[in-house]
Amino acid sequence: MTRKQRRLITIGSVGAVLVLAVGLILAALNDQIVFFQGPTDIVEKDLPLGQRMRLGGLVEEGSLERFEDSRVAFKVTDGANTVAVTYQGILPDLFREGQGVIAEGELIGARAFNADTILAKHDENYMPKEVAETLKKQGVWKGNE
Repeated sequence: MTRKQRRLITIGSVGAVLVLAVGLILAALNDQIVFFQGPTDIVEKDLPLGQRMRLGGLVEEGSLERFEDSRVAFKVTDGANTVAVTYQGILPDLFREGQGVIAEGELIGARAFNADTILAKHDENYMPKEVAETLKKQGVWKGNE
Protein backbone atom coordinates (compact mmCIF):
# COMPACT_ATOMS: atom_id res chain seq x y z
CA MET A 1 0.00 0.00 0.00
CA THR A 2 1.37 3.39 -0.95
CA ARG A 3 1.73 6.32 1.35
CA LYS A 4 -1.04 8.22 -0.48
CA GLN A 5 -3.46 5.29 -0.10
CA ARG A 6 -2.79 5.03 3.65
CA ARG A 7 -3.35 8.77 4.07
CA LEU A 8 -6.69 8.58 2.19
CA ILE A 9 -7.82 5.59 4.27
CA THR A 10 -6.88 7.42 7.49
CA ILE A 11 -8.68 10.60 6.44
CA GLY A 12 -11.74 8.61 5.34
CA SER A 13 -11.82 6.68 8.63
CA VAL A 14 -11.54 9.81 10.74
CA GLY A 15 -14.25 11.48 8.66
CA ALA A 16 -16.59 8.49 9.09
CA VAL A 17 -16.02 8.46 12.87
CA LEU A 18 -16.76 12.21 13.06
CA VAL A 19 -19.97 11.86 11.05
CA LEU A 20 -21.08 8.98 13.28
CA ALA A 21 -20.28 10.95 16.46
CA VAL A 22 -22.19 14.04 15.27
CA GLY A 23 -25.15 11.84 14.30
CA LEU A 24 -25.24 10.22 17.74
CA ILE A 25 -25.00 13.59 19.50
CA LEU A 26 -27.84 15.06 17.43
CA ALA A 27 -30.01 12.00 18.06
CA ALA A 28 -29.42 12.31 21.82
CA LEU A 29 -30.17 16.05 21.83
CA ASN A 30 -33.32 15.67 19.76
CA ASP A 31 -35.24 14.48 22.84
CA GLN A 32 -34.01 17.49 24.83
CA ILE A 33 -35.03 20.22 22.37
CA VAL A 34 -38.06 22.24 23.50
CA PHE A 35 -39.62 24.61 20.98
CA PHE A 36 -41.31 27.90 21.89
CA GLN A 37 -44.85 28.49 20.66
CA GLY A 38 -47.34 31.29 21.19
CA PRO A 39 -51.12 30.77 21.46
CA THR A 40 -51.60 31.72 17.79
CA ASP A 41 -48.92 29.21 16.74
CA ILE A 42 -50.72 26.46 18.65
CA VAL A 43 -54.10 27.35 17.14
CA GLU A 44 -52.89 27.79 13.55
CA LYS A 45 -50.29 25.01 13.29
CA ASP A 46 -51.20 21.34 13.35
CA LEU A 47 -48.98 20.42 16.29
CA PRO A 48 -49.03 16.81 17.53
CA LEU A 49 -50.57 16.16 20.95
CA GLY A 50 -48.07 15.21 23.63
CA GLN A 51 -45.26 17.24 22.04
CA ARG A 52 -43.05 18.93 24.62
CA MET A 53 -42.89 22.72 24.14
CA ARG A 54 -42.87 26.11 25.80
CA LEU A 55 -46.00 28.23 25.61
CA GLY A 56 -45.51 31.95 26.13
CA GLY A 57 -47.74 34.99 26.33
CA LEU A 58 -49.71 37.00 28.87
CA VAL A 59 -51.86 35.50 31.62
CA GLU A 60 -55.38 36.52 30.62
CA GLU A 61 -57.15 38.79 33.12
CA GLY A 62 -59.83 36.98 35.12
CA SER A 63 -58.79 33.52 33.97
CA LEU A 64 -56.85 32.29 37.03
CA GLU A 65 -58.56 29.52 39.04
CA ARG A 66 -57.01 27.92 42.11
CA PHE A 67 -58.07 24.52 43.44
CA GLU A 68 -57.58 22.97 46.89
CA ASP A 69 -55.13 20.33 45.67
CA SER A 70 -52.53 22.99 44.58
CA ARG A 71 -53.75 22.73 41.01
CA VAL A 72 -54.27 25.93 39.02
CA ALA A 73 -55.87 26.70 35.69
CA PHE A 74 -55.42 29.87 33.66
CA LYS A 75 -55.36 31.07 30.09
CA VAL A 76 -52.37 32.36 28.14
CA THR A 77 -53.10 34.88 25.42
CA ASP A 78 -51.24 36.83 22.77
CA GLY A 79 -54.20 39.11 22.10
CA ALA A 80 -55.45 37.09 19.13
CA ASN A 81 -55.85 33.61 20.60
CA THR A 82 -55.88 31.93 24.00
CA VAL A 83 -54.80 28.52 25.28
CA ALA A 84 -56.04 27.00 28.54
CA VAL A 85 -53.23 25.87 30.84
CA THR A 86 -53.38 23.53 33.82
CA TYR A 87 -50.54 23.27 36.32
CA GLN A 88 -50.02 21.22 39.49
CA GLY A 89 -47.73 22.91 41.98
CA ILE A 90 -46.74 26.20 43.51
CA LEU A 91 -46.70 29.20 41.19
CA PRO A 92 -43.76 31.64 41.21
CA ASP A 93 -44.28 34.65 43.50
CA LEU A 94 -44.33 37.04 40.54
CA PHE A 95 -47.03 35.12 38.65
CA ARG A 96 -50.02 37.43 38.09
CA GLU A 97 -52.82 38.00 35.65
CA GLY A 98 -51.89 40.39 32.86
CA GLN A 99 -48.18 39.63 33.08
CA GLY A 100 -45.80 37.61 30.93
CA VAL A 101 -45.43 33.90 31.51
CA ILE A 102 -43.76 30.88 29.94
CA ALA A 103 -45.28 27.48 30.64
CA GLU A 104 -43.25 24.40 29.77
CA GLY A 105 -45.09 21.13 29.26
CA GLU A 106 -47.11 19.38 26.59
CA LEU A 107 -50.07 20.02 24.36
CA ILE A 108 -53.07 17.89 25.42
CA GLY A 109 -55.74 19.34 23.11
CA ALA A 110 -56.36 21.88 20.35
CA ARG A 111 -56.34 24.73 22.89
CA ALA A 112 -55.30 22.86 26.04
CA PHE A 113 -51.86 22.68 27.60
CA ASN A 114 -50.59 20.79 30.65
CA ALA A 115 -47.61 22.56 32.22
CA ASP A 116 -45.01 21.10 34.55
CA THR A 117 -42.93 24.29 34.83
CA ILE A 118 -44.08 27.91 35.06
CA LEU A 119 -41.69 30.84 34.59
CA ALA A 120 -42.79 34.40 35.39
CA LYS A 121 -40.96 37.61 34.59
CA HIS A 122 -38.62 38.72 37.34
CA ASP A 123 -39.05 42.50 37.08
CA GLU A 124 -40.88 45.18 35.14
CA ASN A 125 -38.21 45.51 32.45
CA TYR A 126 -37.87 41.85 31.54
CA MET A 127 -39.90 39.94 29.01
CA PRO A 128 -38.52 36.74 27.43
CA LYS A 129 -37.41 37.49 23.88
CA GLU A 130 -39.74 34.99 22.21
CA VAL A 131 -42.76 36.21 24.19
CA ALA A 132 -41.95 39.87 23.51
CA GLU A 133 -41.59 39.27 19.76
CA THR A 134 -44.87 37.36 19.57
CA LEU A 135 -46.76 39.97 21.59
CA LYS A 136 -45.24 42.85 19.61
CA LYS A 137 -46.38 41.21 16.36
CA GLN A 138 -49.91 41.04 17.77
CA GLY A 139 -49.71 44.68 18.95
CA VAL A 140 -50.43 43.66 22.55
CA TRP A 141 -47.11 44.53 24.21
CA LYS A 142 -44.97 47.55 23.43
CA GLY A 143 -42.12 47.09 25.92
CA ASN A 144 -38.90 49.06 25.91
CA GLU A 145 -38.20 49.17 22.19
